[in-house]
Amino acid sequence: MVKEGDAAPDFTLPDQDGKRISLKGLRGKRVLLFFYPRDDTPGCTREACGFRDGFDKITPQGVLVFGISRDDAASHVKFREKYELPYSLLSDASKAVHLAYGAWGRKVLYGKESEGVIRSTFLIDEKGKVARVWSPVKVDGHVDEVLAAL
Repeated sequence: MVKEGDAAPDFTLPDQDGKRISLKGLRGKRVLLFFYPRDDTPGCTREACGFRDGFDKITPQGVLVFGISRDDAASHVKFREKYELPYSLLSDASKAVHLAYGAWGRKVLYGKESEGVIRSTFLIDEKGKVARVWSPVKVDGHVDEVLAAL
């Protein structure tokens, strides 16, 4: 997993509209990336809606918000529309970006060990360095932690 102070791994991923978003292209801005398992599932919906509800407190601080999952663009479009999410959702179908950030690995859910998405959030500064890491994330109260850190 990347740590605070590390250079954030660069990536280029498509958003819900097929536009290619490059982290390198966002230099000069602070970026908040949150990795989540799947569109329109209970925990992921609570997390996404938390960032939606906190969006007006996050963006005035010069922070761009992006959600990243392995879901495809069509799924992201439905999810954004259903919950009126004001930020872009990026598709990492190959899980390469998940792996680069350490947001994929072994986890235990209900006593069963499996491999999958490790719910994680990264704040990247204007120079492309990781400023904060939250991992693994507990959904309830997470957006408040992020807002406190900003």
